[in-house]
Amino acid sequence: MLVGVPKEIKLSEFRVGLTPEAVREYVAAGHRVIVETGAGLGIDKDDDTYRKAGAEVVDSAAEVFARAEMVVKVKEPQPSEWVQLREGQILFTYLHLAPDPDQARGLMQAGVSAIAYETVTGPGGGLPLLAPMSEVAGRLSIEAGAQALRASNGGRGTLMGGVPGVLPARVVVLGGGVVGTQAARMAVGLGATVEIFDRSLPRLRQLDEMFQGRAITRFSTVGTIEQAVAQADVVIGAVLIPGASAPHLVTRAMLGEMKHRAVLVDVAIDQGGCFETSHATTHENPTYEVDGIIHYCVANMPGAVPLTSSYALNNATLPFGLALANKGLKACEEDPHLAPGLNVHNGKIVNAAVAESLGFSS
Repeated sequence: MLVGVPKEIKLSEFRVGLTPEAVREYVAAGHRVIVETGAGLGIDKDDDTYRKAGAEVVDSAAEVFARAEMVVKVKEPQPSEWVQLREGQILFTYLHLAPDPDQARGLMQAGVSAIAYETVTGPGGGLPLLAPMSEVAGRLSIEAGAQALRASNGGRGTLMGGVPGVLPARVVVLGGGVVGTQAARMAVGLGATVEIFDRSLPRLRQLDEMFQGRAITRFSTVGTIEQAVAQADVVIGAVLIPGASAPHLVTRAMLGEMKHRAVLVDVAIDQGGCFETSHATTHENPTYEVDGIIHYCVANMPGAVPLTSSYALNNATLPFGLALANKGLKACEEDPHLAPGLNVHNGKIVNAAVAESLGFSS
């Protein structure tokens, strides 16, 4: 199969769909790879590095989209990209279609078969292609929250870990999955007071055992969230419903009860966000204020650390990508974990959760 890697064009996105090491694996398996010039510069890999790995470097994304049988990306295709996709082509990337009906329609009209990293499942019921970026985003969320707390950035002027004789910041983490766990680990490591919310008692028991009293576990209800958010210096939104829009756990009314210039970090913004007042921001302008509360809602947080993120992502996606290159869409028929990744096929949304969130028929 001819596999194509265009340069990412989303604002401040420096990751790359295939690292040179991944290209070597595709080539070793008998496939051809074309890479747009400059695609790897964000991870400090120049065109010659890709050539040495066995790729053909081409001058434009247009050539990649025109020639490739499978396109491997990181972020969802932008409008200028989805119009270049075509029937019979495979797209393998993050899609996050639930809050993005325009992209969904664009992919449907293109006739492409689009497989979303974020809905591929694992043997234990997890999301193995979302997990590495969730780990990165969870850790970055605490760095972002700590930065936003600084008075020079508009925050309360609170040091995350405090100092002897002064209370540390209080961090509330909504969601005990991969993002929430990594966020809690970072916050605990900095010396913050940490509460983790989840609705799964088995997961809360796991977290309680994991943190050994260094973080408080709480069952998630409207009342407990209201109480905790009112006392928080930083709230991390880390709730995920696979393929669907994130629920709004913090309403605008709750902002009026929060500490002045406290911080909300919405890691679920790719799925629409779990705060009612969230809207996507960029690394260039990461925060905004609503009712005296600082919001950090960068939609591609792992893009800030592209070298770490690209390699972590490729480690996870490589086996699935090779299966698609080897077998085409038959790989989805044979692998019950890859099958849920197929979001768009034959002009329709074929993932039930995504279709329901969009109001489309599957």
